[in-house]
Amino acid sequence: MPRLDNGNDPETGGNSRFSDMHGHGGEWRIEKQRLRWDILEAFADAAVEAGIPRSDDFNSGDNEGVGYFEVNQKSGWRWNTSKAFLRPVLGRANLSVWTHAQVERLTFEIDDTGQKRCAGAVLRRQGQTIEVRASRELVLSAGAIGSPHILQLSGVGPASLLRGHGIEVVHELPGVGENLQDHLQIRAVFKVSHAKTLNMLASSLSGKARIALEYALRRSGPMSMSPSQLGAFSRSDAAQPYANLEFHVQPLSLDAFGEPLHRIPAITASVCNLNPTSVGTMRLRSAKAQDAPAIAPNYLSTEEDRRIAAESLRQVRKIVSQPALAKYQPVEWKPGPQFQSDEELARLAGDIASTIFHPVGTTKMGRDDDPMAVVDSRLRVRGIAGLRVVDAGIMPRITSGNTNAPTLMIAEKAAGWMIREQERP
Repeated sequence: MPRLDNGNDPETGGNSRFSDMHGHGGEWRIEKQRLRWDILEAFADAAVEAGIPRSDDFNSGDNEGVGYFEVNQKSGWRWNTSKAFLRPVLGRANLSVWTHAQVERLTFEIDDTGQKRCAGAVLRRQGQTIEVRASRELVLSAGAIGSPHILQLSGVGPASLLRGHGIEVVHELPGVGENLQDHLQIRAVFKVSHAKTLNMLASSLSGKARIALEYALRRSGPMSMSPSQLGAFSRSDAAQPYANLEFHVQPLSLDAFGEPLHRIPAITASVCNLNPTSVGTMRLRSAKAQDAPAIAPNYLSTEEDRRIAAESLRQVRKIVSQPALAKYQPVEWKPGPQFQSDEELARLAGDIASTIFHPVGTTKMGRDDDPMAVVDSRLRVRGIAGLRVVDAGIMPRITSGNTNAPTLMIAEKAAGWMIREQERP
């Protein structure tokens, strides 16, 4: 998998500690967060009082516990895959990077053995239609939404769906676009008193100036915040064999991602079911690549997911009711303390929830005897030579945690297979 750099290099200002569970010296950066909020410290203490153990490292092999998330940063700056893997090799002669280009479809041909082979792709760039050809193989890496959409537009997928949109069936693979799984983030919000929150800190020009100054001088504070700061993994009930809930606790609140912060002091205690049984679909709407596909996650469509949603909200309430948070006088705002039954809580969970942006499974990897498998164990598309899918869509089941690092591992494994195959005589 990708080599990790846990930020111990004093020349780069890293602040993570080394352990047997963390690598170092590689492309991917992991560091401790550069912030501290009293309200989050109190929430962590309350979680311990509620029976969740404290954790200094979610990477220890058993992630059950409460603690601060480690983040993908380098000295307070966001560290992403472009910085880690792409920019260092931009000068290579065998690498060209095109931006503002949209793949419309893949192209296929019959090779010398009579097998269908992916020959390349047709794309739109700067108002022009361009066809590119792949001399060895093409790697489709557009994500769990984009990759199955491109395959369907190209005639690879459920035959009835493709024919219904006037698309010629190149190869029938009924699993393309099926098996969609995602983590649903239930965003419980609590008003608090006598606590510093980002809602109030960022509500004035002077507060924003202090935030900017701290970041400019120390690369710390709210501007260095990741999407979530405090985390916890717990079990929805004692019968669970391992932690099946993940909390993302934030010293802020808003209606939805991208919306303004609320103008009241509040915190958000989001919780998601890590192992949802609800499964959805991703299907094209038309034969035009420019038309967005129809995404149907089918959240909370199973009785098990609805039960766990209700239990997770009760667990949030249990934590917030502990003595460690009493001085901040938390008052449940969303979904609201008047809702108590399983049915009410499951319904309200859907009302206050949003995706946590972990879609997977729509081009799943599977065995030869699985009719819904799209790729094999080396991520090669079944029935078509010269084509692989390398992204989170190949996961048969969603991971019990965030999907970013596992997706990097998938890419690293695929790169290794491709290199070794190319080296064979």
